[in-house]
Amino acid sequence: MAKKITSPSNTLQLNFEKDSNKESVKRSELSGRIRLIVASFLFLTSILLAVAFASSFFMGVADQSEVERSTLDVIEGSDIPVKNLAGLLGAKIAHFFLFRTFGWSSVLLIPLFLLSALKVGFRKEIYSVDRLSWQVLFYVIWGSLVAGFLSYQLDLPHSLGGGVGFFLNEKLHQLIGYMSIFVILFAGLVFMILFYQLNPKPKASAVPDAPSADEAAQMPLVPNGEDALFEEDLFDEDPSIHVDNDDLEKFRPIVPPLKVNSDVEELDLDEELATQDVPEVPVEEDLTFTYKVAEVDPNAPVEEVEELTTETKANDLVAQFGLYDPTADLPKYQYPTLDLLKEYDVKNQTTQVTMDELKENKEKIVETLQYYGIGISKIEATIGPTVTLYEIVPKAGVRVSKITSLEDDLSLSLAAMGVRIIGQMPGKNTIGIEVANKNREMVPVRAVIGSEKFQKSNFDLPVTLGKTISNEIFVADLAKMPHLLMAGATGQGKSVGLNMLLTSLIYKKHPATLKFVLVDPKKVELSLFNKLERHFLACLPDSEEAIITDTKKVVSTLNSLCKEMDLRYDKLKDAGCRNIKEYNQKFINRRLNPNDHDFMPYIVLVIDELADLMLTAGKEVEHPIARLAQLARAIGIHLVVATQRPSVNVITGTIKANFPARLSFKVMSKIDSRTILDAGGADQLVGQGDMLLSMGSEVIRLQCAFVDTPEVEEICEFIGNQQGYASAYLLPEPDSEETGGQERGDMDLSNRDSFFDEAARLVVMHQQGSTSLIQRKLKLGYNRAGRLIDQLEAAGIVGSFGGSKARDVLVKSETELEEILRNL
Repeated sequence: MAKKITSPSNTLQLNFEKDSNKESVKRSELSGRIRLIVASFLFLTSILLAVAFASSFFMGVADQSEVERSTLDVIEGSDIPVKNLAGLLGAKIAHFFLFRTFGWSSVLLIPLFLLSALKVGFRKEIYSVDRLSWQVLFYVIWGSLVAGFLSYQLDLPHSLGGGVGFFLNEKLHQLIGYMSIFVILFAGLVFMILFYQLNPKPKASAVPDAPSADEAAQMPLVPNGEDALFEEDLFDEDPSIHVDNDDLEKFRPIVPPLKVNSDVEELDLDEELATQDVPEVPVEEDLTFTYKVAEVDPNAPVEEVEELTTETKANDLVAQFGLYDPTADLPKYQYPTLDLLKEYDVKNQTTQVTMDELKENKEKIVETLQYYGIGISKIEATIGPTVTLYEIVPKAGVRVSKITSLEDDLSLSLAAMGVRIIGQMPGKNTIGIEVANKNREMVPVRAVIGSEKFQKSNFDLPVTLGKTISNEIFVADLAKMPHLLMAGATGQGKSVGLNMLLTSLIYKKHPATLKFVLVDPKKVELSLFNKLERHFLACLPDSEEAIITDTKKVVSTLNSLCKEMDLRYDKLKDAGCRNIKEYNQKFINRRLNPNDHDFMPYIVLVIDELADLMLTAGKEVEHPIARLAQLARAIGIHLVVATQRPSVNVITGTIKANFPARLSFKVMSKIDSRTILDAGGADQLVGQGDMLLSMGSEVIRLQCAFVDTPEVEEICEFIGNQQGYASAYLLPEPDSEETGGQERGDMDLSNRDSFFDEAARLVVMHQQGSTSLIQRKLKLGYNRAGRLIDQLEAAGIVGSFGGSKARDVLVKSETELEEILRNL
């Protein structure tokens, strides 16, 4: 029923509208059932602990020898005779808590589980569960220490303090002798003082008398009282009433706080307030519901007013112009079609695995394992495009390590290359054996790109690489990886894998939302994508070609990306966003000033051959790559780095630690496999696109889809013939001191370093223009030594930057050098 509440000067219109949302009711019921299930589990756990501990108190000694001797598996050891009323599980639980860990102080866990069940199931707290958790945690450990001291010193039963208490007391006694008990007691005293806030009791001081009830009743009703009755007290009878605080503030009664004399023990607040003559608020039956448009409060803080004003302006702009469309600059852009990809007649290929081959391999696997005394209770096969996965269930008692050590023997028995044993299939109780098929099936790029799984993927940067061994299309999000490290020997499919990754991104992303920075020291592998310059490529402002093939410009490009990263983080900070997704969404909603902000496309850096860069540029390349890998994920810069030689001097620890996703094609040795994947197996691959993808703790075997060079050319031709931007996406010019000494022509020599003359003489004397030489001989830091080399180059004493090699010394004699120094 609607009611109207009136006062002498104000009329409040309220509405009592019941919430009839059925979905919220269903969610509430489901949440209640889940709470009851969890509460029941906690209650049963407490009962199990109580029965197990109580039984162990009387029969624990009889069960101890059996429990210690038995297997850890409760199911396999179910025939072991125990006297614990909770069975073998209870005996093991009691043995773990009482003998192995904290002893009889573990009993405190029982009330913790009981009170937690009461709180979760019925939302009632007899005692604060959070507070009790800290108490139980401390007293279980502290009680174990105290009991362990008694057990260690007085030769009492070991279960009194458990293994933890006995072990710690043994070490403390060796360290400080009998003083250990004082340390333990002191720790308990400190906890009690801090946790229970123990303080010396202060003397009672006189407190002014409280005003009488008649005086309190005569307090006037004035607006904006500081100490007023809560609005909840006014509407206790009907909790559904909602009153606008702004209106209610206008007729709140001011009631000063009641002050109690020091000799009064207890005060009935309800009885005291009842004596006050607070005017009643008449209630009328009729009410009309009205909507009130929120206005800016002139007394509100400046920050709140500015935020509300900005949001109002953004809403007005959206209503007038709509959401910002980053693709509006290329409104007629057409995504590449599937017709550009070649269609292979896979059905007519005679490359499928026959039943005879399956049966023969199964028999050989069983015979080989039985020869080494390994019985199999079950074996199943899953046929993939390159390999067939045989999942076996060994008989009870067989060690997994015994099977994994037979990889070479199985390979010999099956007369097949690429046999790889998976110790345990993820999420299954089976052991996997991968055997290469005699006749391989090709995975065409059209079947992968055109699959429903890829077309309907809503990842930020969706990439598809091929098929798994179970013939499923593999689609991943590069933004979640967030960087990818690729390796593989020559001719094993690494370049095709890079083309496949770039092609899948081009098929799903608009040029306004994605840019590539392509580094190709080999100068031929990524040249196919040159035609995408005005659509997808990014480069330095003075670059003649968008694809970087000159090793000397790689350092400048990497440092430019680092600067782009720093600039993007500054924009995120000003916008109050944590990542590029939040920032772009805020910009699309027109909540950012376009004069200070702009839409950020994702940037994918692709390096085709890292080994060549590390050979010629060394630390100048490693440092920016590591910095980008550490920080660039949040602002949408992602790295794909490939190399033919996965050795430790190429894939250094700094680089490897920041690339959680690793992809390996066939490599030549187990050492290379462990370098790239931290595991073996890449040396057992069969080549031609067969690869292992490591993402965290999971290693997936894939067959890379085949995308041919003419197909990539047609895709790039299709996009390049469309209207594009005026130029490639321009990266910021790197700072002069970050270019690694490549562009130093305009350096001011009037402000030379104080060590300039000494460094010049050192370089000429040794005829070696090396930064490390200046560091070592003059005992300077790397940055200062680098600046000295740049100044020496500007003075014409040493030559230009040449990667990791020392610079040429242009001055051959000290006499010539002294003449140059006098002229400077």
